[in-house]
Amino acid sequence: MPTIQEMAIQDVYQGMKDRNVADSTDRLTAAHVTIAGAGGLGSNIAIALARIGVGHLTLIDFDQVELSNLNRQQFKLSQVGMDKVTALKQNLQEFNPFVTIDTLVQKVDHDNVAELFADADIICEAFDNPSAKAMLLDAASEFFPDKPMVMATGMAGTHSSNSIVTKQVRPNLYIAGDGTTAGAEGLMAPRVMIAAGHEANMITRLILGETNI
Repeated sequence: MPTIQEMAIQDVYQGMKDRNVADSTDRLTAAHVTIAGAGGLGSNIAIALARIGVGHLTLIDFDQVELSNLNRQQFKLSQVGMDKVTALKQNLQEFNPFVTIDTLVQKVDHDNVAELFADADIICEAFDNPSAKAMLLDAASEFFPDKPMVMATGMAGTHSSNSIVTKQVRPNLYIAGDGTTAGAEGLMAPRVMIAAGHEANMITRLILGETNI
């Protein structure tokens, strides 16, 4: 006979399923998304995907939580100094304990892309650095030309929310953002979260077989 705690956990799981789009749970549970970057974009994307029950998330980042991250990244003051992926996994498990979360404290470069993203159904780019974005796009195009990839560029400042859109630029490449604003302008939580929401929603659509924007 299940314990009260086990019954409570199952109630939580059923509650999550009940609020999702009908008939989406099985496909979400079976999906594996690898997120490159656990900062402003990556932490928000991971939370959205964990909350809807994407079954397997791999988080990759080499950085640690800093005080300056707290204006837009989903970490707590008590987590300053922790590896970002470790802190993010800790938070995600509180939101949804049913998701499998792998963490890699590692810098992504051209030489390890083939290994790091081999098992992913969808590649999610969530870097701050434009050169890192370009590197991952080039490497993913080389090693996984048919694998879906979702990216973001242009989310700085306090400009209109409506200028952030998702575009399909190749059959398997989707880019969210306004495409123009640069990080040097200043990164604020609202626009970063909007872009992250675009990425997370596109990933969700891809998992559910909706490949057009």
